[in-house]
Amino acid sequence: MKTCCKALVIVLLATMPCMLAAQDAARKATSAEPADSVDWQQLIEELISIDDDESNDAWEQQMELLATLHEEKIDLATATREDLEQLPFLTDEQVEDICEYVYRYGAPMSIGELAMIESIDWRTRRVLKEFVKMQSHPVTPPMYEGSIYKLPSDEQTLQQSKKHTTPLFTKTDEGKGLLLYTFHLPFYQRKGDENGYLGYPYRHTLRYRMNIGPHLRFGLVGAQDAGEPFFTNRNTLGYDHYALYGQLRRLGRLKNLVVGHYRLRLGMGLVMNGNMNLGKRALLDGVTRSVSNITPHSSRMSASYLQGAAATVTLNRQTELTAFASYRKLDATLRGDSAIATRLTSGYHRTPSEMERKNNAAEWLAGLRLAWHYDRWHAGLTALANGFDLPLQPLASTKSATNSQRYREIYPTGRSFGNVAVDYGYRGRRLTLSGETAMDKGGALATLNVLTYRLIAPLHLIAVQRFYSYHYQALHAASFGEGSRVQNESGVLVGVRWKPSGNLQVMAYTDYAYFPWARYQASQASHATDHLMELRWNHRQWRFFGRYRLHIVQENDHETDDESSALTTTKSLINHTQHRLRLSAAYDFGRLTTRTQLDAAMSHKHTDSRGWMIGQTLDLRLHRLMMSTHLAYFHSDDYDSRIYTYERNLRYAFSFPAYFGHGLHGALYGSYAIAERLNISAKMSYTHYFDRHSIGSGLQQINHSSQTDAEVQLEWRF
Repeated sequence: MKTCCKALVIVLLATMPCMLAAQDAARKATSAEPADSVDWQQLIEELISIDDDESNDAWEQQMELLATLHEEKIDLATATREDLEQLPFLTDEQVEDICEYVYRYGAPMSIGELAMIESIDWRTRRVLKEFVKMQSHPVTPPMYEGSIYKLPSDEQTLQQSKKHTTPLFTKTDEGKGLLLYTFHLPFYQRKGDENGYLGYPYRHTLRYRMNIGPHLRFGLVGAQDAGEPFFTNRNTLGYDHYALYGQLRRLGRLKNLVVGHYRLRLGMGLVMNGNMNLGKRALLDGVTRSVSNITPHSSRMSASYLQGAAATVTLNRQTELTAFASYRKLDATLRGDSAIATRLTSGYHRTPSEMERKNNAAEWLAGLRLAWHYDRWHAGLTALANGFDLPLQPLASTKSATNSQRYREIYPTGRSFGNVAVDYGYRGRRLTLSGETAMDKGGALATLNVLTYRLIAPLHLIAVQRFYSYHYQALHAASFGEGSRVQNESGVLVGVRWKPSGNLQVMAYTDYAYFPWARYQASQASHATDHLMELRWNHRQWRFFGRYRLHIVQENDHETDDESSALTTTKSLINHTQHRLRLSAAYDFGRLTTRTQLDAAMSHKHTDSRGWMIGQTLDLRLHRLMMSTHLAYFHSDDYDSRIYTYERNLRYAFSFPAYFGHGLHGALYGSYAIAERLNISAKMSYTHYFDRHSIGSGLQQINHSSQTDAEVQLEWRF
């Protein structure tokens, strides 16, 4: 009986889009008008193809920024390159082309007008519509600084800036506020909820934001994870985590100022990057930016942010200066000699031991960045100093490092650190070059260089070279690489992006990485290779997507471990091979969209591990109501063959979970506009496993084969 039910589910999932397409074809009308609101999260996920191993936390922060931009919209009449570079789905070429179009012809009055820009296809225009606003009448083009085309004189620039400058407060300013409350309710009990956790099993978040005029914004975020105490224990002020910020933008020479909690990215991330990493797919899409980016930290995550102030000021037409300073408490595991053994980033304070590690260390940080740009060239100089109130000491001593901990011997140690870096770049019509070279206070080097060449209009070649010394230490660095750290890696990536027609796009890359020192799960020098091919085809209302990835990395051969090998400094290595395949087909009826997706994975180390998932998603968009349903059936041998898949979530949240084992997953999402300024959203998800009687382990264990979660979000704009 169970087998028949599973087979029925699979058949329904696979045939749903064909049934709906046939029904739509039977209608006399060719197609319905597109809805005003689309699932921009899904469109972005389709455009940039998030890597399976990318961090959910990083994408949650990125989605929060995009949600804010989605609400406020970027005015193309006054937008700068930095404004457009906040959109990760726009390539450097597309950003430059939009700026040049506005400079030459003025702000577009419709999104369809952007079809005149060759580099922007219809799918990019569709998602861009969700983040920009158009003018209903022609607007005088603004003066773009640092563009590849010729700039006006200093006197013209000064007159133009005075013409567009508005005072900090105006009489017509009514403010634009947002109050949003999210509550998560689990319909199950974890082991820690019975005995172990200090708080209730509910997760909730409160967000408040107010825009005053075109320049000033401030906000507050309070976040509570399930199991954390609320107005009790050490959380006497209520929420376990607060983020408070104020932002001032575009006021005279002041380009951007953030006070409070903020995130910072400088250059290409070899010294400082509190935002998203430059993933392989991002570089393949042409995102090779070297920027000074200050953003408020409006996330519920309690890691990777700075606390203090950061500002960017324009010194003259070609030069700008960014200065920043931070002092904050952080979670850490301390040794008996009051040294920091581990810096913690999870942000959980659910148990007495986790609460003891809360804010028991402190870090200070300060730095400068001087950026220069002229015509097609740009360069920057960054200097950073940071330190702790207690010394970092990942290992008690190098002699105590066991075979499995050898990779920790190169972790940063000491009380104070420093880095300097030079970033550089050239943007041409055919050739684009960008890179950064950094050095720490010990003289160790790290360099990243990206070259993109347009062979012909639809064909781009990409080459990426990186060298990160295993001695290099930068505690806030995050950039392109096979590993998660800007350290102990060198390699080369070669890729191609080909668009033979407006409806077809092909991408592929091959990457080789070498690790001269031990790394996690590899006790000696090792290497890895990564190969990917991706195809997208759009035909009228149909959207097809296919991707294959082959990833081979050397790891320790645990099956050959014995007592004698445990005493040696190295172990033998073998290849861990992973194959991943994704196929999807989507059909847009106008107000109804359906998508079927098939994922498959195979992992081989000593034995084969296989997994697959088939899922069906339906999105319905009406005037006040938006609904989405998702149903998936998955079957994998173990965690090595897990499947990642996108799932629609509430505002300011991003869901890209991994599934392994044997089971069914379903989710229902709905959003309804109660009034013009009041909206309510809800989501319920259900996962059932056929191969287990409990879910999770430790205090997170659920003594049941299924789990049901509900989330409610209330949004009020004023």
